[in-house]
Amino acid sequence: MAKIGVVLHGEDEDAVTCVRNLIDEVEGNGHEFLAVEEDATGLPRVTVVDEADFGAQLDLVVSVGGDGTILRAVELLHGADVKVLGVNFGDLGYLTVIEPEELHSAVDRALAGDHITEERMLVSGELRGETFHALNDIVIERAPGQTTVRIGVTIDGEFFTYYPADGLIVATPTGSTAYALSARGPIVAPNHASMQLTPVSPHMLFDRTLVLEPETLVDLTVEGHRAAVVSVDGRTIADMAPGETIRCTRSPRVVRLVAFGRREHLVVLKSKLGLADR
Repeated sequence: MAKIGVVLHGEDEDAVTCVRNLIDEVEGNGHEFLAVEEDATGLPRVTVVDEADFGAQLDLVVSVGGDGTILRAVELLHGADVKVLGVNFGDLGYLTVIEPEELHSAVDRALAGDHITEERMLVSGELRGETFHALNDIVIERAPGQTTVRIGVTIDGEFFTYYPADGLIVATPTGSTAYALSARGPIVAPNHASMQLTPVSPHMLFDRTLVLEPETLVDLTVEGHRAAVVSVDGRTIADMAPGETIRCTRSPRVVRLVAFGRREHLVVLKSKLGLADR
């Protein structure tokens, strides 16, 4: 018997139906399904657990939605070493690997070990003694109502420069195809270990992304008199007052995504971005 965690896009009725069908199909195998209260609504025979306990003793997490749902699954795991199987109900789906009709067989294969594992690095940010972890990115942006924010960047203890900008993105290779891509950052192979520091609408001539070694210590300080906000994987987590610093570096945590056969990064990229063969 396996314990399977469920995270889904609850506003998508098709996603809810997909999980209901999965429970009906595999429940006879003795598997137990667990979910936090937000995801358990409308699902039969699911054990509701607290968010803090979600990752404990799970054998697999099934994420039914888009990439945002996988990001939430990673957040709920709190670093627990549990593999994540992504089912695509989203638009782009860089992280999701199977279609809804494949879910039952994919769960059976994942539990049987008939799969490969894609390991993705995370980036961490430490602010006021609290540490946050992101699969895609940590973003420091101007506070609402502000025109810009001025961010001082120190790299491995050496001051680099000030960025007057709408914000700065500290991205992982996985996150290079998320917010960083829209800010004209580079596309980085997801299995490459690095951090990318990309300015958002900088008010300066230097507007290029810095690609740094993953263990680099990057201190970002809000300078001047304008405040900033910090978001982790698209979720706002804190305000930053002038003079405050967040330290970013490679997280000790990793995310393990279930895949069935090697996924060619460029093939996925062409498909998701609609790049036609020429």
